[in-house]
Amino acid sequence: MTAEGGQIIRFPSTGRAAGRPVLAASVAVFRDGKVLLATRTKPPADQLWSLPGGKVEAGETLEEAALRELDEEVGVSARILGFNRHVEIFGRDAKGAVTHHFVVASFVGEWLSGEPRTGPEAGAVMWADPLKLGGIATTRELGDVLRRAHRLFTGGEFA
Repeated sequence: MTAEGGQIIRFPSTGRAAGRPVLAASVAVFRDGKVLLATRTKPPADQLWSLPGGKVEAGETLEEAALRELDEEVGVSARILGFNRHVEIFGRDAKGAVTHHFVVASFVGEWLSGEPRTGPEAGAVMWADPLKLGGIATTRELGDVLRRAHRLFTGGEFA
């Protein structure tokens, strides 16, 4: 447990299976036609560009988790407009054992305040064209997540 009462979830060592999937949330925040991206600083996506986000804490809604992680990681506040899609991230070691498994609920949001900053969980930050990432190293499904988020944001297609 952390000082705040949250549980620390460690990645299993090589050859040891993950106990169960970890629930996480992220948000594609739009401002002036650009989307906010940050590089991860921890495995399994260390140094890859992705959306700000992280683990859902007990008693927190998915939307609350996405907004809390956005503020904690990059110092930005946003308004959730709607759900985008879920993404599953998992890996296996050389023997085929599952080393990590995340289920990420990804949302679309609109920037309200704060200028993005780096920190312990965000090595770099940038506002990027969601449809033209220019060959940067990203998490596996980021391109698809951003295309869908952009379509939802510009078309207002939220149920």
